[in-house]
Amino acid sequence: MIRRLTVVAAALAASGVLAEPTTAPTTKPTFSLTEAKQLSAAAQAYAAQHGWPCSIAIVDDGGWPILTARMDGAPVVAGIELAQGKAKTAAIFKRSSGDLETSVNSGRAAAITSGFVMMKGGLPVKSNGVVVGAIGVSGDTPEHDIRIAMAALEQ
Repeated sequence: MIRRLTVVAAALAASGVLAEPTTAPTTKPTFSLTEAKQLSAAAQAYAAQHGWPCSIAIVDDGGWPILTARMDGAPVVAGIELAQGKAKTAAIFKRSSGDLETSVNSGRAAAITSGFVMMKGGLPVKSNGVVVGAIGVSGDTPEHDIRIAMAALEQ
């Protein structure tokens, strides 16, 4: 089987189908687990300082989880899912999750069908102007959630 695949690959290469790329592969900034831990720690410190225990989710630019945490005493049982949803929304839309909430409240009812969490508390994380991930916070008022996320990003 391996020999057959090698022969097929060689034939495709000879015909030009598997030609060498003419440009170098592009690269993009990424978001590491170490950075996610630092962001989560900053969010937890700010939340604890203000007495707002919450759930925090950090995702990559595709909205896939890197790190989730629920602080002791976080009041909302569903907070971890909401935090993950807010983070995913911010990463994929490359803007605050609250922007979708504003859109719906401003009359764009179709945004409801997007399947994303349209609540304040999710913010994109950028590196050199490129969205590399997002943070989502849930557990207190919308204003507190967004303040926790903003404070973490400012660290």
